[in-house]
Amino acid sequence: MKLTILGGGGFRVPLVYGALLGDHAEGRVSRVTLYDTDTDRLTAVARVLAEQAAGVEDAPAVVATDDLDEALKGADFVFSAIRVGGLEGRAADERVALDEGVLGQETVGAGGIAYGLRTVPVATAVARRIARLAPDAWVINFTNPAGLVTEAMARHLGDRVIGICDSPVGLGRRIARVLGADPDRAWIDYVGLNHLGWVRGLWVDGRDELPRLLADPELLGSFEEGRLFGPDWLRSLGSVPNEYLHYYYFNREAVRAYQDAEQTRGAFLRDQQEGFYARMKDPAAPPLATWDRTRAEREATYMAENRDVAGAGEREESDLESGGYEQVALALMRAVARNERTSLILDVRNRGTLQVLDDDAVIEVPCLVDANGAHPVAVDPLPYHAVGLVTAVKAVERAVLEAAESGSRAAAVRAFALHPLVDSVSVARRLVEGYTGVHPGLAYLDRP
Repeated sequence: MKLTILGGGGFRVPLVYGALLGDHAEGRVSRVTLYDTDTDRLTAVARVLAEQAAGVEDAPAVVATDDLDEALKGADFVFSAIRVGGLEGRAADERVALDEGVLGQETVGAGGIAYGLRTVPVATAVARRIARLAPDAWVINFTNPAGLVTEAMARHLGDRVIGICDSPVGLGRRIARVLGADPDRAWIDYVGLNHLGWVRGLWVDGRDELPRLLADPELLGSFEEGRLFGPDWLRSLGSVPNEYLHYYYFNREAVRAYQDAEQTRGAFLRDQQEGFYARMKDPAAPPLATWDRTRAEREATYMAENRDVAGAGEREESDLESGGYEQVALALMRAVARNERTSLILDVRNRGTLQVLDDDAVIEVPCLVDANGAHPVAVDPLPYHAVGLVTAVKAVERAVLEAAESGSRAAAVRAFALHPLVDSVSVARRLVEGYTGVHPGLAYLDRP
């Protein structure tokens, strides 16, 4: 089975390859093609993968290329993990927003909109290319903003593109462990959009254990989201939000913390990864050890400003374990390729799951996965507070898609102005001016 990774020079690719090395079942991936436009990054990542594969008898062969057509032909699965504009682009997204006094995080608020406006045209072109060169391939989208990009690609690939994110899985696993349950046996009642969802129940052996958690302040304060949001707020909501909702519920505090920080998260990662790829040009540098040190620092500093706002302190070792997006991807591939039926939280088309959204809206919910793809599971209606956020953000995503398709500057302004974290049409207009000024790739926004 052939897997192609778009963005194959990306820093997190070794996580995916490491997961593949642990899969020895019949029908496993035997060939991985790394595609990237940056050959230096491709070379660096290929070195890390070569060390990972050392001594593994049936390790998947690795091929690196900067030819997209070559990478796609014959692919059974395609992982889309591109970053249009690189981390320099992310740092610019953050700074332009913060200069206007609004959030610049890469998937939330103004920064997420800017990233989407840069990414959707490229992702759409890639989807068209896949549809032509590898029409039978399944596409697993890692590219952020994951829900928005998946919806853009689905317009050309239908249900053969599925978005994944490790945040809901990591959250569910942390809740299960706090409750003394086996995470692998728990059903997570999770619903929303990518980076905008809530755990409303955690079922073990037919019993919802979440009320027990919400009734116990000590348990609520014992894991990352409990410390981040505070036990009182979680009890008030009656659910546990995805960590990214901290940007909504504590927006003023988050913006102030990011404005006061020495550098934005994007700038930190840009500098950190530039150092990693520079070190990897030295043939004497130990590839895997160099990568692993960089990865550990990256994980430990994740959402540091938000934790400072909440007084949550440093991340605990148990919190450093993500949901494992590479494990989610591997489980998804197994289910589709081998019909190993499983349940996963994924980004898929709504198909009537949430009545407040149309069928083509991509949502993030539990799905049953088999050889025919991912099928969203029926869920209870959203509470009104969630309906407001979900429908408002989906309206923003649709405006982004309209702007990307038509080149309409007015649609781009509407996307910013409608977002709950951008509170002014005037600010929205200045954001469009600011972003088109720093990103040549947004020159297409020149129509009324």
